[in-house]
This record gives sequence, C-alpha cells and structure tokens, in this order.
Amino acid sequence: MSMLFLILAIIMEVSGTTCMKLSHGFTRLLPSLLMFLFYVLSLSSLTMALKKIDISVAYAIWSGLGTALIAVVGIIWFKESVSAAKLVSLSLIIIGVAGLHLSGDIR
Repeated sequence: MSMLFLILAIIMEVSGTTCMKLSHGFTRLLPSLLMFLFYVLSLSSLTMALKKIDISVAYAIWSGLGTALIAVVGIIWFKESVSAAKLVSLSLIIIGVAGLHLSGDIR
C-alpha cells in the first residue's frame, strides 16, 4: 500500500508542477488553484508512504521520478528542446531510482 501512496504522490506532484506552468505566474485562476490542490495531495500521499518506506528512499524516488516525468511532460506537451545530454541525464535518474528499488529498502 505504501508504494501505491508513493506512486500517487509522484503523479500529484507532476500534475501540480504542470499546473504551475499553466498558471502563467498565478495569472490564471484554475491552474493556480489546481497547483495548490495537487501539491497538498502529493505531500499527503508522500506522508502516508513514509509510514512503511524509509524517508531517504521515498524522497529520492518521489523527487527523482517526479523530475524525470516532468521533463518528459515538458518535452512532449510544452515542446521543450531535447538533447542527448538531457536524455542521458533522465536515464541516469531512472537508473538511480531503479537501483534504490532493487536495494530492498522498499516494503
């Protein structure tokens, strides 16, 4: 169950960050409100995940996968540039998260 909370926390964090971009510096009401809602849900879900997952592992996965996913959103949805260095760096983040998962610290 903790891993489901962590996955939900990541999805909510990526949604909040996407709404942050869509809010255009708080000039659009709905994305601004949704940003706050998604971040509250993300942090609440992360808190629930921490009941069973070590904070060092959970936070690394939450921030690492969130970073990788929001980069993919930026590339696909917001048409941000793609470079070999960006793709290699994103791959390293994902490899690091996989390594944490394989370390056996996630219950």
